[in-house]
Amino acid sequence: MSLPTKRSSTTSSSSSSSAAAAATVNNPMKKAKPHAPLHDAVFDPSSMAIDDDLKPSSNESTAPSRGLVAANLARKKSTPPQPAKKLLIKLHKAKPTLPTNFEEDTWAKLKSAICAIFLKQPDSCDLELLYQAVSDLCLYKMGGNLYQRIEKECEAHISAALQSLVGQSPDLVVFLSLVERCWQDLCDQMLMIRGIALYLDRTYVKQTPNVRSLWDMGLQLFRKHLSLSSEVEHKTVTGLLRMIESERLGEAVDRTLLNHLLKMFTALGIYAESFEKPFLECTSEFYAAEGMKYMQQSDVPDYLKHVETRLQEEHERCLIYLDASTRKPLIATAEKQLLERHIPAILDKGFSMLMDGNRIEDLQRIYSLFSRISALESLRQALSSYIRKTGQGIVMDEEKEKDMVSSLLDFKASLDTIWEASFFKNEAFSNTIKEAFEHLINLRQNRPAELIAKFLDEKLRAGNKGTSEEELEGMLDKVLVLFRFIQGKDVFEAFYKKDLAKRLLLGKSASIDAEKSMISKLKTECGSQFTNKLEGMFKDIELSREINDSFKQSSQARSKLPSGIEMSVHVLTTGYWPTYPPMDVRHPHELNVYQDIFKEFYLSKYSGRRLMWQNSLGHCVLKAEFPKGKKELAVSLFQTVVLMLFNDAEKLSFQDIKDSTSIEDKELRRTLQSLACGKVRVLQKFPKSRDVEDNDSFVFNEGFTAPLYRIKVNAIQLKETVEENTSTTERVFQDRQYQIDAAIVRIMKTRKVLSHTLLITELFQQLKFPIKPADLKKRIESLIDREYLERDKSNPQIYNYLA
Repeated sequence: MSLPTKRSSTTSSSSSSSAAAAATVNNPMKKAKPHAPLHDAVFDPSSMAIDDDLKPSSNESTAPSRGLVAANLARKKSTPPQPAKKLLIKLHKAKPTLPTNFEEDTWAKLKSAICAIFLKQPDSCDLELLYQAVSDLCLYKMGGNLYQRIEKECEAHISAALQSLVGQSPDLVVFLSLVERCWQDLCDQMLMIRGIALYLDRTYVKQTPNVRSLWDMGLQLFRKHLSLSSEVEHKTVTGLLRMIESERLGEAVDRTLLNHLLKMFTALGIYAESFEKPFLECTSEFYAAEGMKYMQQSDVPDYLKHVETRLQEEHERCLIYLDASTRKPLIATAEKQLLERHIPAILDKGFSMLMDGNRIEDLQRIYSLFSRISALESLRQALSSYIRKTGQGIVMDEEKEKDMVSSLLDFKASLDTIWEASFFKNEAFSNTIKEAFEHLINLRQNRPAELIAKFLDEKLRAGNKGTSEEELEGMLDKVLVLFRFIQGKDVFEAFYKKDLAKRLLLGKSASIDAEKSMISKLKTECGSQFTNKLEGMFKDIELSREINDSFKQSSQARSKLPSGIEMSVHVLTTGYWPTYPPMDVRHPHELNVYQDIFKEFYLSKYSGRRLMWQNSLGHCVLKAEFPKGKKELAVSLFQTVVLMLFNDAEKLSFQDIKDSTSIEDKELRRTLQSLACGKVRVLQKFPKSRDVEDNDSFVFNEGFTAPLYRIKVNAIQLKETVEENTSTTERVFQDRQYQIDAAIVRIMKTRKVLSHTLLITELFQQLKFPIKPADLKKRIESLIDREYLERDKSNPQIYNYLA
């Protein structure tokens, strides 16, 4: 049985057809009357509009219309046109009658066909005749009865089909296949019935409010009897849930079967209530249990991979057989049970491990997963805690503080890589890194600033073999990042200036370009006031080079300098350079002569200036003759003075050397230790030991040998001493006191009267170094004692400025 492809129309007689056509012409807004047989029609020829050429003559008898047309065609040219007359067709007023039992007989044919469709049996009636039968019933206003009869017939068959599923196979997959077959049969059957009754759908259904199409009527009946047959519906939903659970457990299932049945639920309009709701509940229970189990059994990286896989699987289910509307609540349910419930456990158990191991991919995964559940703030806080805890271990470890800066640089580089590759350059995470670093680097108030300055000294000092200019420049940029976090930049400045002075004066700088580049970077960061003294040091070095060249060309140098000695002098501006404690030493005669001649030259050129010799910074190159060969010794001025004593003596006691050189006791012991107890032993000490004692004696080491011609004897002045560090730090603190005093006076001079709280607040805003309120209070008391301020007599918490 096939559906009609073309609607056929039939007429009972030619006269009825003409009548219908004429009625349509005269009243085009009215529908055509039903084409039932018409037996009586009265024609009025006088009123028919006929062309005069076609009008018969008075002596001609009435002939069939075909003959009339033929006769008049021959006379067309000779007969002049006449006015047209109207043709009226008068229908007989008697109402047409239908055959007896027309409706019942027609329905019997249709019912037989519908039953055959539901029973999957052949039917002798042609589809085109069935279609015409439905059309005839509709034309005679019998569509309502027809619709109800079709509905009743469909309901009987649909109810029977669903009842047949009751008590079927206990195997849920087999049962689901039966349900699918039942549903597929209904769809096919309703399509065939709709094909036969298409005219009913297009006329009666459309014209009548609140009447479903035949297809929707079939769905409504299936939905109704499925709900009445609760066993079938419950068993179907249970089977679907079991299949999906089996698939989650790794078993292969018939996804096509799932797809068809879930589409059935959607078509019936019961997907959300009958399936989706219990499905999401089962999903929640499944993943709640799985999440707890896997968190206990797996490490965090494996757990995160599992979660990622599960979420992808659920997404694929939505694409393959679940309704699209389920995707959002389904994914949210899985995320809640697998991720949200375990955020603290994931972070506590695995975040530090991932960070320590620089696990870029795993950290990227945790970031992506946490971003899905709006939990990035928890991840950010975990990052902050990790940086502070790990950084504190680096900064507070005094035993390894010499490696503090390099460790911090490695730590920062690791964090930057993770931020870029794993956290997708999230701005909030970048700020977290900065805040946490600023916190940890200032845990030890001044020591990190000092160590950063010393780290730069190490990198900028000559002797760093294998480091290119580009690598050195990159290192300076990295250190500058740490410098930005330092609160006490004045401490850094003090130590950096002291180390820079030694590099410049002792010729130990690896690259003057790198030195100037670093100062330029510091200037950009802190302004010209921060670097003007450092820039002044370079100007002094360049000016000293010009002065020495001029001195060598002067008449004093050519006529008065002793032969065999070359001396280069650095003339330093006191305000630019660190403060060096004066250290006395008795120079050899030759050096005294050289100094006097240079002083005479300099003062003659720059009158009104005063020269003070800084002996602790001097260095020399001595030519020494050993029995096993001649050598050049690069030594400090103090080492030079001691060694030259052995030109006139073979053996000297500690006291003899002290009396002859006038070098301060500690400095002398350090100098002798470098000459007799270090790697290069040009003197021998008796008795042998690591420390220099009062009763020790020293002799020239005639057995000294070395593979190199020029030998550097432990440049002692490059090594920092505890006293120097303490002195530098104390000077910084003293400078801070001056800055605090100046800030207090400046504020009070402007405000005249101010409360203690407001004064402290303004001081914190103006001062660029860390300071405690107690220290500020001490400086306020000091200014009150010196009568710069006074307490208000009525309120001791208010200060008055004293002009």
